[in-house]
Amino acid sequence: IYTIGPYLLPRLIPLVHQHAPRMPLVIQENYTTRLVESLKRGELDVVILSLPLDEPGIVAQPVYDEPFRVLMPASHPWVELDRIETDKLADEQLLLLGAGNCFRDQVLEVCPHCRNVSGLQRTLEGSSLETIRHMVATGLGVTVLPSAAADELPEQNPLVAVRPFTEPQPMRRVALAWRVTYPRSGAIDVLRLSILESQLPGAIPVGRSSVPEPA
Repeated sequence: IYTIGPYLLPRLIPLVHQHAPRMPLVIQENYTTRLVESLKRGELDVVILSLPLDEPGIVAQPVYDEPFRVLMPASHPWVELDRIETDKLADEQLLLLGAGNCFRDQVLEVCPHCRNVSGLQRTLEGSSLETIRHMVATGLGVTVLPSAAADELPEQNPLVAVRPFTEPQPMRRVALAWRVTYPRSGAIDVLRLSILESQLPGAIPVGRSSVPEPA
């Protein structure tokens, strides 16, 4: 999906080639619903997406949990805080992805108060997480990002700051999904191993309990 690909693929592809140099790798980015439809039609073999997923004939195997972070301008008053309460988002100019993106829905689940009319009227919709990152850097508002998209940003851009949420930290669970009839289990194993070896910032392999903090 769009909110995973730009951050995982640069790490993942070299590892896949290392583990399975003869395995062809053709990549497509898309929304969850379209990826699942392509999977069911046999146009894709495996997809990487965010749970939940409940589709007949599709197997979903959780791989890692990814905490959410708050991205803000470096001059924002929240920089003085160690952690951010989710309810505070409703008091800010909250920048979101456009309708139809599952990560937008997950952010609104994190902050139920952001669903009210006045809150949504104050949101500005961006076309991608990268666009929203630049909007935050210019001081237009704050946003919520997955840790892989956020944790290394302050090192790259002094105009932004990143903070974790208070406990329990909101997060998403990322999984591999494939058709139950897909015969190449070895390809699934290679992908899972490569994803875990990618060591995405903040990501927690499923089964571990500690949540890495942003640097």
